[in-house]
Amino acid sequence: MNGLPVLDALDQRILGALMEKQVTVPASYPLSLNALQTACNQTTSRDPVSAYTAQEIETRCRELKDRDLVRIVWSGAGSRVLKYHQRLAESLDLANDERALITLLLLRGEQAPGELKTRAERLHAFGDRADVEEVLERLADRPEPLVWELPRKAGQHDPRWMHLLGPTPAVAESAEPAVDRDIVLADGADARDARVRTAYNNLAVAYAHELSDELAHKPFDRWLLARIAQESKGPVADIGCGPGQTTAALADAGAEVVGFDFAPAMIAQARERHPTLTFEVGDYGRLLRPAQASAWGAITAWFAFGHLSGSELAGVLAALRRITAPDGLIAFSVHVGNAIHHVDELFGVATDLDFVLHDRQDVLAAVVAAGAQVDEWYVRGPGATEAATERLYVVARA
Repeated sequence: MNGLPVLDALDQRILGALMEKQVTVPASYPLSLNALQTACNQTTSRDPVSAYTAQEIETRCRELKDRDLVRIVWSGAGSRVLKYHQRLAESLDLANDERALITLLLLRGEQAPGELKTRAERLHAFGDRADVEEVLERLADRPEPLVWELPRKAGQHDPRWMHLLGPTPAVAESAEPAVDRDIVLADGADARDARVRTAYNNLAVAYAHELSDELAHKPFDRWLLARIAQESKGPVADIGCGPGQTTAALADAGAEVVGFDFAPAMIAQARERHPTLTFEVGDYGRLLRPAQASAWGAITAWFAFGHLSGSELAGVLAALRRITAPDGLIAFSVHVGNAIHHVDELFGVATDLDFVLHDRQDVLAAVVAAGAQVDEWYVRGPGATEAATERLYVVARA
């Protein structure tokens, strides 16, 4: 091929979708027209979300075939179903790590290295953000560069990169700059964990005083916790339980539940306030199977992931899935948004905490990357006495 191909928005969506599905669902690749239309128009991991018709996609695929960017094949002996295979990665001679980043840039436009690492979980396992940056620089240093680092705008924590295979949707100047959620790992995960544990040990008494009865004002949370308790076919692990309010709600709904928190002072508060329930000090990243069963029937995590970076979610969820019974439930909630809030004082206690507001689509993608299935999800706004953020609730099946 002479020179880089110039791809418009539909070209980019078709080729990006084919490149993605070739890696993530190889058993059903190449894609039929219906499957390709679904992949192009899916509402997660796409920006902007589209509504291309089957006829638009079929016509464009034939044009891409003439440009040697798509191959059209029959799906098997005697079959009359046409399927579509991309040739862009071959044409550009992309290594697996390069291909993963180009796929994401085609499907979601300009992104920061931290976002790319988080979103690449199912396409390629990057060790850290530096690995992503090295690949971006390699793509930019080609004789015909494939990517370009955009000038950093005011308020941006991280530079953003775009592909050079055609025009990408312009980002409005007034749009809020995307946040790099991996910045909370700047000193390493161990240092972050130590800060969080120290903060919650110091906060435990004040936190329990302020929030032990918070579920009384959260009917949706009570309803969903009760449902999980009733549907669980085994013991329940309530991780990040704090002073025990969610554990108590699960027990009241009939669950055989154990509350876990990695701050010993929080567990002390939980045991004092709910003496008939079981609480243990435990890190949800290293949680064990229950003593009296082969796996947990359900695991709940009510706002327990608020200090994790975006790139850590899939790994944590995968670890929890491995100790959850087949077809068991993993139910969790997170604050969603485009920010990291630093707090120096909470409930009158000096502290040092970063609260991460996660991206809804990235959270749902992390569930899938962890090998679980999203059964249902909900978003609700803040109550009168709550922080002014939206909350995402996810019920997944292991």
